[in-house]
Amino acid sequence: MDGLRLIVGLGNPGPEHARTRHNAGYRLVDALADKAGARFGVDAKLYGDTARVDIGGRHVWLLKPATYMNLSGKSVTAALRFWNIAPEEALLAHDELDLAPGTARLKFDGGHGGQNGLRDTMQLLGHGRFHRLRVGIGHPGHKDRVTGWVLGRASADDDIDIARAIDAAIAVLPLAVEGDFNEAMKRLHTAPA
Repeated sequence: MDGLRLIVGLGNPGPEHARTRHNAGYRLVDALADKAGARFGVDAKLYGDTARVDIGGRHVWLLKPATYMNLSGKSVTAALRFWNIAPEEALLAHDELDLAPGTARLKFDGGHGGQNGLRDTMQLLGHGRFHRLRVGIGHPGHKDRVTGWVLGRASADDDIDIARAIDAAIAVLPLAVEGDFNEAMKRLHTAPA
């Protein structure tokens, strides 16, 4: 399988959303850009902010859709078309209710699990054959509390755990960029808690 050429951080734009659980994907690509000394710039034709970084000696595009979570697919599909990148060469990083804070998991293909950014992207692509990086944010305990939970800020302890999961994911991304997803998954999924 080919490696990664595009890493998308799903989230909502604007300072009021900056540190919410729903913006775990934005946090990941922001951390990648910071590590590489890259800056995001607005790219209107891609409906988002973009940056180009080196990961493991390969050029990779970073994208933060500015469309809000529910319309992320508009930005993702525009970027795939513009850069001529196959969906299989893309990784979408997103918050994951079904994983505890401090946990990150790589996955290829599958459903959207109720995640609206994935749902919109899959609807526009007609499939889900792309990579996902699921960043655990925990679950509030009842489905009626999910919206407030994802749009709210994590506790100080959970925030530290989310940052730790993002760091663990970034540590294995060079393997994924090269196309060695099995080794990247093995290292990420067996990392000490």
